[in-house]
Amino acid sequence: MKTGTRSTLIGAMFLMATSAIGPGFITQTTLFTAALGVAFAFAIAASILVDIALQLNVWRVIGVSGRRAQELGNLVAPRLGTAMAVLLFAGGLVFNIGNVSGTGLGTDAMLGLDPKLGGGLSALIAIAIFLSKRAGLAMDRVVLVLGAVMILLTTYIAITSGPPVGQALKNVVLPEQVDFLVITTLIGGTIGGYIVYAGAHRLLDSGVSGPQHVREISRGSVTGILITGLMRVVLFLAILGVVAGGVALDPANPTASAFQHAAGELGLRAFGIVLWAAAITSVIGASYTTVSFVTSRTNTSDRTRTALVVLFIAVSTVIYLSLGTAPAQLLVFAGAFNGLLLPLGIGVILWVAWRRRDLLRGYQYPRWLLCLGGAAWLLTIYLAIRSVKPVIELFGVS
Repeated sequence: MKTGTRSTLIGAMFLMATSAIGPGFITQTTLFTAALGVAFAFAIAASILVDIALQLNVWRVIGVSGRRAQELGNLVAPRLGTAMAVLLFAGGLVFNIGNVSGTGLGTDAMLGLDPKLGGGLSALIAIAIFLSKRAGLAMDRVVLVLGAVMILLTTYIAITSGPPVGQALKNVVLPEQVDFLVITTLIGGTIGGYIVYAGAHRLLDSGVSGPQHVREISRGSVTGILITGLMRVVLFLAILGVVAGGVALDPANPTASAFQHAAGELGLRAFGIVLWAAAITSVIGASYTTVSFVTSRTNTSDRTRTALVVLFIAVSTVIYLSLGTAPAQLLVFAGAFNGLLLPLGIGVILWVAWRRRDLLRGYQYPRWLLCLGGAAWLLTIYLAIRSVKPVIELFGVS
């Protein structure tokens, strides 16, 4: 593999992985660990396998065809890709407000800064990355370094907390409890909305596409999920060591509470760094991928694309500074959009793989991979049904 291609793949893998590892990812993992204990290990393993099945298909179809997801959607059915873009943009904007909010909370725990000041400064850092002369390279390096920092710091906390690793490993194959709702929630949180397309779209923009790159594309898709899974595992172990010792986490900020119990004041600062790194990389990933859905690779100039990304971050930040956080109702709606978009987008990908060989440049799509993706797609439909329910409840309809 050429050095340039390898660098591009690494950047795409970490963009996908760090887009998934946001503030919600951290809180979600903490709450499920506290609720399920060692049994949560099975849910993590199961969700990783489903995520791999879906990402293998998404990366391969997008990478081989050389077209973004919404472009494929419009070729499958008129305006279908446009509908996908509208749903993703709505969900991406609201979640990006939450990501900016997460950077503010991270700087508060890390440095004691006012969350709004920290959020505003973090947004300026993200904007500076996209305004740099070699924005693509800068983005790839930032998500790589911050992704590594998150994993290393969380691993340190996991070692300090002393989790029952043996019991967790046993539960991977012989779970004490199986919660399918938790598994589908993890899947939605890891590859829902824009996240499933982040790495594949980055790969295209870097010029890596076509049947000749199938091996690299497949390796990148699996590795990206494994990086996300590694972060989920070490965070799970870090929290597990604390709750297994009988500590009751602070419901106001359970993850900070767990880190502080594990390593004292140093643990609290480490939590701040991890949360900030998770949030700002999610700001970068959400902004980049959302804009990729409303622009064209061939008809949109780099300057216009950069201006739209900067505007997207700025609007998200202004809304956050006005509200202080993303209102719960908006987050519910965004979650529903993500849940609806996942089966729709995966359906487009699988249809292209099954029926539109012309879009794959003559590539013979593996039947085993199509069947694997189809089985995982059924789970995304269940996830979509689940995501609509909170919206119905929000309007008070029983």
